[in-house]
Amino acid sequence: MPESQDQERPAVAVAGLRRDYGDRAALDGVGFELAAGATLVVLGPNGAGKTTLLRILATLLRPSGGEVLVLGCALPKEAWKLRGKIGYLGHEPLLYRDLSGRENLRFHARLHGIAGAAAEARIEELLAAAGMDRRGDDRVADLSAGMRQRLAICRCVLHRPELLLLDEPDSNLDAEGREAARELIGPGSGHTRVVVTHDPERFLPEADAVLRLGIGEAAAVT
Repeated sequence: MPESQDQERPAVAVAGLRRDYGDRAALDGVGFELAAGATLVVLGPNGAGKTTLLRILATLLRPSGGEVLVLGCALPKEAWKLRGKIGYLGHEPLLYRDLSGRENLRFHARLHGIAGAAAEARIEELLAAAGMDRRGDDRVADLSAGMRQRLAICRCVLHRPELLLLDEPDSNLDAEGREAARELIGPGSGHTRVVVTHDPERFLPEADAVLRLGIGEAAAVT
């Protein structure tokens, strides 16, 4: 379970968010609030700024304008306070291909100050939940795309983050993999979640709010 969150304030509050690439606005005037423990599903066509939004919330990209407050921290000024509280799952798994799954998770555990028996117990817990306990010593390069996605999900939640930022989390997963992912990052996991998807049928039933982004259109929250 993630660490406890302050139920009195929104986990994420965004107002007038803009991100420019040259003379093109990838995001313009985006605003929403997300309560602690809730799920926001983000929909929109390619190029609407869905991944850009996630990267801003993950402190990986600076906004061009507007106000962004994540877990009580103003971005980008207080980004340094957040990185241990966020789990980010992007298009790339962020894994070292020549290391095994266990070695990758040990490396990321050290980055988050988790060591020794606590790290080993957490790693084994996650590998078992992901159905990868028998494949944990295989090199990432030798794993299928679906197995790499499962491992990336383990990396994403290893440090028990408060906020999950998930870009197409079911990508490359079969039915067994989707069930494992649901256990680790689904609505019952206790996390606050922002989920980008092209599969509304799969994720809308889990949504507490929906943000629809369009190209050249105002963002709409429902």
